[in-house]
Order: sequence, then structure tokens, then C-alpha cells
Amino acid sequence: MEAQASPVSVKNPRAKKTPNNYTTGPLAVSKGTNIAINIFFSIYTILCLMPLLLIIMISFTDEKTVLVNGYSFFPEKFSLAAYEFLLEDRHQILQSFGVSLIVTICGTALSLLIMALYAYPISRRDFPHRNIFSFFIFFTMLFNGGLVPWYLVYTQLADLKNTLASLIIPLLVQGFFVLMMRTFFSTTIPMELMEAATIDGASETRVFAQIVLPLSLPVLATVALFQTVNYWNDWFLSLVFISGESGKEMVSLQFLMYRTMLSIQFLSSNTTAASAISQGGGLVNIPTETVRMAMAVVGVGPIVLAYPFFQRYFIKGLTIGAVKG
Repeated sequence: MEAQASPVSVKNPRAKKTPNNYTTGPLAVSKGTNIAINIFFSIYTILCLMPLLLIIMISFTDEKTVLVNGYSFFPEKFSLAAYEFLLEDRHQILQSFGVSLIVTICGTALSLLIMALYAYPISRRDFPHRNIFSFFIFFTMLFNGGLVPWYLVYTQLADLKNTLASLIIPLLVQGFFVLMMRTFFSTTIPMELMEAATIDGASETRVFAQIVLPLSLPVLATVALFQTVNYWNDWFLSLVFISGESGKEMVSLQFLMYRTMLSIQFLSSNTTAASAISQGGGLVNIPTETVRMAMAVVGVGPIVLAYPFFQRYFIKGLTIGAVKG
């Protein structure tokens, strides 16, 4: 009886080869489609960057050139008059810049800590009151007490007027970010890992600090980026809570730029005030269009520089933290 030969895989030369211009996986696309997508998003990125480049170029353009020729990516005459006008009160600008920097750093750090401490318990399925506290934070996203009660609570009940706390506390907790962090904790961090740490003798504080937070860097970086933008771009809180000579040193940079822009608009539209300034030896030709663009450059600069530090975790935090509700 002859031994049965073991099967040997032999390539069929007539078999059709799988085209190399297709990738594997459920979302496979051809090379042509991939190139088209890359071209589309490259053009889209350039279109998004063009307004920012235009703002920068206008800020370095002579005011008369802008008024005669309009906006242009290639100005005929460069000028630093807009930045010189802003630096006339450089002490106040540097002071407001420091206020915005302190408020942004402290506010972002505190808000991350508070929202993470709130989101972690309601993400635990063994917490008996998780639905009640989840509904409580969700309710704040739908309804609020109104502007007047909100103002009275901070100025009369908490007595925070003309303080840095009035620029930090109102933006500390955002309901959407709390729910986003809760979803990330409940869907990404294994419950078995926390149970194992508890069996080994770790307290809830240690589990949160040494296990949950290190594994939650994507969602923390995402929320930190949004909170950094919120704190840095905020001017309304300075308008509401900072007033008088005692609060002059606590205005944010964005509110200072907003107030400067309003003053320029008033002087450019009021001929009596403009003539009075010129007779008093003040600025005769106040840059209006170019100084607006210079203020935008000064205001957006730090956020553009801060974004690369969060970019590593930004997309991952958005996609993972928003998969399930």
C-alpha cells in the first residue's frame, strides 16, 4: 500500500493576481482614490491657511496702501505702523498678556482636574448614583439660570468682582466635556484592571491617579486644548466682572484688544474727536484696518504655538471618547 503523499501548495501560474493598487481591510481604497483624497484635503488645507496668511500680510502693510488697493497677499508697501500703534501702551499689553497666560494655564489645569474627578465616578458601573449625577451634569447643558442671577452669584454671593478667580471659575466645568470624559473612561479603560489594582490594595485615589489618568492622555489632551482656547479667547468675563481703576490691571488680552478696536472705530467715525486728538498733538493718522489684523495676529499667536503639543492625542481623544454614549 503506497503512502499517501502530503499535499503541497503549488502556485497556479494562470491564477489571477490581486491588483496591487488596492489595500486590504474593510475600508480598502484604490491608489487613484487615495491620491484624489490627498489632493482634495491638501487644497482644503491651503484654503484654510490662506485667510490667516492674508491677515498676517495686511498687518504688515501700510494703511494708505490698504485703503487704496484693498487687501492683497503681496502688498506694495510694508509698514510696522500697526504694531507700533499697539506697542504705544506696551506696559498694559504685557500686563494683560500675563493675565491671560495665568488664567489660561491655571484655568485649564483646574478644569481638567475637576471634570476628571466628576467624570470618573459616574463612569463606574458599580457607583449606585451614577445616573443621578449624569443627569445633573446633562441638565446644565440644556438650562441655565440666566445672565442676571449668574452675575449676582459671582459678584454678591461669592464676591469675586475684580479678581482673577472671576476669570477662571465660570469656565471651569463644561457639561459636554464631562460626558465626553465619562464615555472615554467607561469604554476604554478595562474594569478588570481597576479591580485587580483594588485587590492588590490600591485605594480609589491611587487607582485614579496612577491607572486612570495615565491611560486617559488622549481625552485629557483633547479637553485641555478646547479649554485652552476657551480661556485664551474669552473677553466677556473681563467685560462683566472687571471694572474701575482697581480692575485695570486684571483685564485679559482679548478684552484689551476688543476695547482698543472699539476706540479706533469711534475715533475713525467721529470727526470731532479725531480733530481734537490731532490738535492736541496725538496721532494724526490712526491705522484702522491694519491694526485690526495686527490684533488678530497677537491674539491667535499663542494658540497656534500651543496646538502642536496637543496634536498627538487630539484626534484619538475625539474618536475614542465619542464612540458610545
